[in-house]
Amino acid sequence: MNTALKIISLLLSYPSEEFRTAMPELKAALDSAGIGKRETSMLKRLADDIAALDLYDAQERYVFLFDRTRSLSLHLFEHVHGESRDRGQAMVDLMQMYEADGFEIDAKELPDYLPMFLEYLSVKPAGEASELLGQTVHIVAALRERLKKRKSVYANAFTVLEAMARGKPDAALLAELLDAPEDNPEDLEALDRVWEEEAVTFGGNAGENACGPDRLQRQIRASNRKPADMTQAPNA
Repeated sequence: MNTALKIISLLLSYPSEEFRTAMPELKAALDSAGIGKRETSMLKRLADDIAALDLYDAQERYVFLFDRTRSLSLHLFEHVHGESRDRGQAMVDLMQMYEADGFEIDAKELPDYLPMFLEYLSVKPAGEASELLGQTVHIVAALRERLKKRKSVYANAFTVLEAMARGKPDAALLAELLDAPEDNPEDLEALDRVWEEEAVTFGGNAGENACGPDRLQRQIRASNRKPADMTQAPNA
């Protein structure tokens, strides 16, 4: 499972020439990644699709989907907290969880960036990784559905993540996520309005009322580590 999480982290990262060159080794590693044949096939199809594109085209597609389309954002708290003040405290909590485990955070990315979260899970015991992944499964399922609507092969990665997570997505949370309007990244004026963000504050009084307790919080609090809540309704 850990190898599969690491590979999915790479597949959901911005395409690079180095990554494309390593694609044969990545696909070979999937055969011993401890996931089912169907899941292995789905990830190999995604890997082949990325590798088959011109690098510029692969990068352009990635940016269009995940950077310019807010409803497909790979930043988990975007879907849970939106731009509320709670998001700042949630970021702090997640960074503290990483740091407590000695996981180094890439300064170029926010801590809730899904590929980073998956890389973190890839170094955890399989049972704990599955439990933590399960706390995000409603977000994963919503992204899968939205990508399937667009007939994007990237939906494969989210189908596999959902299968690896412990538990099923909460129906009410999933419905609320899917009810949120989907932005059109080709409407630049609307995009500018949507992305008029409040500053995200880390520490201090950010999110004083954030993050009600859930299973993930109770688990980490036992180790004096308070994580971020990823099981609230959107923009709570």
